Amino acid sequence: MPLALVTGATMLALWFPLSALLNQQGQLNAVRSQIGAVQRQQFALQQQAAAIDTRSAARQLAREQYQLVAPGQSLIQVLPGFASGNVAQSTGDPGLQPLVSPAAAPSLLTTPSATVTSAPVPRTQGFIARFVRILEFWR
Repeated sequence: MPLALVTGATMLALWFPLSALLNQQGQLNAVRSQIGAVQRQQFALQQQAAAIDTRSAARQLAREQYQLVAPGQSLIQVLPGFASGNVAQSTGDPGLQPLVSPAAAPSLLTTPSATVTSAPVPRTQGFIARFVRILEFWR
């Protein structure tokens, strides 16, 4: 019986502090790995900063990412799809698509007495024709 009490007291005295120490050691290892990752990132950023520290690299960065030019120069951007001269093949510009007639659009108010007539839409795709069709909305 006394041997069991001594063994139990020894186990309690050693087990609780030992589990806390092992838990803290695991946390320390996790923090050390995070510190190592941050130090690697810092080293990489320092290398990048040293690489773009020159005047020519700063000019190149300004041109590529911020579209800046030197004094006396002008910036010209060629948009995709317009280089061939065929504007109709260009995608992404909703202004080049024909307008929807009001008769084809769903109506919010449905009354049996309301009749809608639409004028034929001209087939020209010029700016003036589209502008006039847009202004017809105000009639």
